[in-house]
Amino acid sequence: MELEIVWLVRAAWITVWVVSILPLVIASIPTSKLNSFRELVLSFAGRGKILHPSSQKFTVPQKFFAHFYVIGVVWTTLLLAATWIYACEMAPLSSEEFQLSDIASRLAGGSDVFSIHKSHMTPVEDRFKVWRAVFLLLLMEIHVLRRLIESFYVFKYSPSARMHILGYFAGLFFYVTAPLSLCSNIAPEVARFVGNQVAEFIANGKSHTSAPELSLVMFISPLMKLGSLQLIGGAIFLRGWIHQRRCHAILGSLRENPSQAKEYIIPYGDWFGMVSSPHFLAEIVLYAGLLIASGGTDITIWLLFGFVAANLTYAAGETHRWYLRKFEDYPANRHAIFPLVY
Repeated sequence: MELEIVWLVRAAWITVWVVSILPLVIASIPTSKLNSFRELVLSFAGRGKILHPSSQKFTVPQKFFAHFYVIGVVWTTLLLAATWIYACEMAPLSSEEFQLSDIASRLAGGSDVFSIHKSHMTPVEDRFKVWRAVFLLLLMEIHVLRRLIESFYVFKYSPSARMHILGYFAGLFFYVTAPLSLCSNIAPEVARFVGNQVAEFIANGKSHTSAPELSLVMFISPLMKLGSLQLIGGAIFLRGWIHQRRCHAILGSLRENPSQAKEYIIPYGDWFGMVSSPHFLAEIVLYAGLLIASGGTDITIWLLFGFVAANLTYAAGETHRWYLRKFEDYPANRHAIFPLVY
């Protein structure tokens, strides 16, 4: 079942790549022969100020972005809670257990099979995999929580700002599939664990159900035992997270007055001094942090990161060209998204 879930998530990302990212790549080829195709792609992929005028018929308000983050918070919270409890119960990483399970693993020749019928999981590598998933989901939770708060209290979308309905459904897909991608290799075991706990509760009742003995130390201390890649990845994630928060605050401040609701102003400050879409750059940076923290061995997370990078790079390019057309005095030293490169 584990392989089925993993390959199902990967197949979903590959399908999205073929359906959405490949057309974006083709549309980015600088040739006049693709102008019609480029306009067609932009009519589906555009939103807000870069939405093609002919696409207004099949759109929803851009403030519906909040729906993405509501779903992202609820779904990520469920995954994080279930995985964290499972990790504490089935994959402890205390010092003594860490050493004993390592010895047992070497004597037994190791095993890659998880089983909820064991009191604890072996070998250590499998326990580490579980806690690494907890760490990734924790970072994702921090991200989607901030985005949800910003969607209500920071961004002031213009009443005319719209996005294509296909882009809306793509956003819903993303915030369901992205958190799952961070834990897809252990999701079947976590689901079975939760299912068994629920079945035990239903069969025996609350008074006969053995409550797990969990403590704050059990929840937190294993995260302190993760490796250097998690530390580096977490630091990169936080750098992107902080700069995106700053850039979003700058964008939100441009429309503090109701009279500015339909105005566009050149933003300044933070990474806006280098690129036109620093909030997109920060998003790529924080997902790169997730990729590094994952160890970089899971193709599913590579597909997730590639989707984020390709999609935002295209959107940033269109945004940059819109700024150049809109403002004659637009800073000439700014690039679209990657400083000194593009």
